[in-house]
Amino acid sequence: MRFQTPLVPARLLRRYKRFLTDISLEDGQEVTAHCPNPGSMMGLSEPGTRMFVEPNSDPRKKLKYAWRLVDHQNGHLTGIDTGAANKIVKEALDARKIALFKPYKTLRAEVKYGTKSRVDFLLTETGQKDLYLEVKSVTLMRKQGVAEFPDSVTARGLKHLQELARVVQMGHRGVLLFLIQRSDCHICEIARDIDPAYAEGLEEAVARGVEILCMACHLSEDEIEIDKPVPFGL
Repeated sequence: MRFQTPLVPARLLRRYKRFLTDISLEDGQEVTAHCPNPGSMMGLSEPGTRMFVEPNSDPRKKLKYAWRLVDHQNGHLTGIDTGAANKIVKEALDARKIALFKPYKTLRAEVKYGTKSRVDFLLTETGQKDLYLEVKSVTLMRKQGVAEFPDSVTARGLKHLQELARVVQMGHRGVLLFLIQRSDCHICEIARDIDPAYAEGLEEAVARGVEILCMACHLSEDEIEIDKPVPFGL
């Protein structure tokens, strides 16, 4: 997924109301930028954090900048846009980059299923079980090299686990893909201390046949794209 316009560096002054950030551009100008991440952003939103924002000239948008990356200033980046995760995965699915999904040629997004839910992607192919795919963006790292999910309690995420388990019971495949939008992690784990109910729900879903896939990303100031699978530690 390429960014639509070149990113510009900035410093975070403060994040508030979840979706708003005050930032300082390199020329010293202070502006308000959109934060496309409703989560806690633990470890990523401290004042002074170096960041990259994407400018826009769309007259319909009130805010002229949107936060895209955290620059850890050690050669590593984190993509903070949770909405970008599905775009990144869709590009990889269309290009058939993920081995697990190569048998499937038909892809639909945001398909209704379960109890008032929409699955991120439904993959179908003659001779194959229908595959229901949920994508979760992972940005938390508390231990060096270890990505963790979630970064806050997620009732919605627990519901998705339960929905996936149900479609597996109906004879389909249910896959949960953890997309690690960090360049400094080589394994993915569950943050059990943050959301014990989610951890228990995941264990139950796996026991019922839900499949887990973790994918790393290659990140740059130009784009974010799927890289390779990484191990998952339940």
